[in-house]
Amino acid sequence: MPEGQEGLEELPAYARSLGIAVSGEDAGMPVLTVDFGPMVEGRPAHFHGGATAGLLETAGYAALRTALLAAGRDPQLKPINITVQYLAAGKSKPSFAIGRITRLGRRNANVTVEAWQDDRSRPIATAVMNILMV
Repeated sequence: MPEGQEGLEELPAYARSLGIAVSGEDAGMPVLTVDFGPMVEGRPAHFHGGATAGLLETAGYAALRTALLAAGRDPQLKPINITVQYLAAGKSKPSFAIGRITRLGRRNANVTVEAWQDDRSRPIATAVMNILMV
């Protein structure tokens, strides 16, 4: 696991089944990646929308878990709402995603997430997540 992510728990089984892994960190938040392959392929040579959403969701939870563990908190996380915006087709190359905490309260959190391939300034998808912490 990359430096600074020692407290981050192992990714969920769904994420591992897609091949999602922590590839590094940026500003203290984990950067997740998934290589293109049969487990994430939708139409030929393109990422499946569900795999893209899975990458976004996993990156959002990883960012929130990282922030909570750093604050000495370890609540159970439950999704309230997740909205995904598909901006461009994911091609047959690795994809990356990172989450950013926009609000961290006592009982809920808001997280924004972006996924990209070659150029981080040109995301292929984004998500907004509202998460209950119990």
